[in-house]
Amino acid sequence: MRLYRDEAVVVRQHKLGEADRIVTLLTRRYGLVRAVAKGVRRTKSRFGARLEPFAYIDVQLHPGRTLDVVTQVHTMEAFAADIIDDYGRYTTACAVLETAERLAGEERAPAPRLHALTASALRAIAAKQRPHELILDAFLLRAMGFAGWAPALDECAKCATPGPHRAFHVGAGGAVCVHCRPPGAVTPAPGVLDLLLALLRGEWDYVATVPDSVRKQASGLVAAHLQWHLERQLRTLPLIERSSPSFVSGADVRQPAPG
Repeated sequence: MRLYRDEAVVVRQHKLGEADRIVTLLTRRYGLVRAVAKGVRRTKSRFGARLEPFAYIDVQLHPGRTLDVVTQVHTMEAFAADIIDDYGRYTTACAVLETAERLAGEERAPAPRLHALTASALRAIAAKQRPHELILDAFLLRAMGFAGWAPALDECAKCATPGPHRAFHVGAGGAVCVHCRPPGAVTPAPGVLDLLLALLRGEWDYVATVPDSVRKQASGLVAAHLQWHLERQLRTLPLIERSSPSFVSGADVRQPAPG
């Protein structure tokens, strides 16, 4: 079988035998790929350090029956050094990778937009120019959009009546009007749904003006909406630390063009 190569984000890895590792990659063309990296736990390994989580790599693989085999790796961007030295950034980046793996679907199902968005989120977290939890919320909203789960924010999730609407219900699909509001709907503080729209659209100048209390409510709605659709809790979300509300212009999570 012929070798193939692709750009990939290293999502996670675990030990195999005495010297090998299995790495999970989110590739640009082939979606999730699991591969064996042989001998990478030996001190003289040619590319062991290049296959750590958070790395953005160019990788060559040999197809196998159940697992492919890594034959070459070139580091394109190494985000780990700027992520793992801060607990808040580290747990946020872990949540990005866990979500990306969950939303990518079956192995080898192409997910080019999710791949680009994941790399962009890690790049923004490593750049340290925005609060990490806002980068995560923007990532989650856009990733859910790719999966078809984006919450309705500027119209009623049930009848499509244009908003703004005050109530929000994750089971209904987002914001709901007074006529469609189901039991159990919450009423977020003023500005929460506006913030979610701004994060979805990348309107960071507006995001910078939003009080921290509004940001925390928005993060809670995003997490609740995601986990409702996943039908299970993400392990990493409860670990996210909330940082100072101030930040400067610079890197952000850009929504990739449809691919």
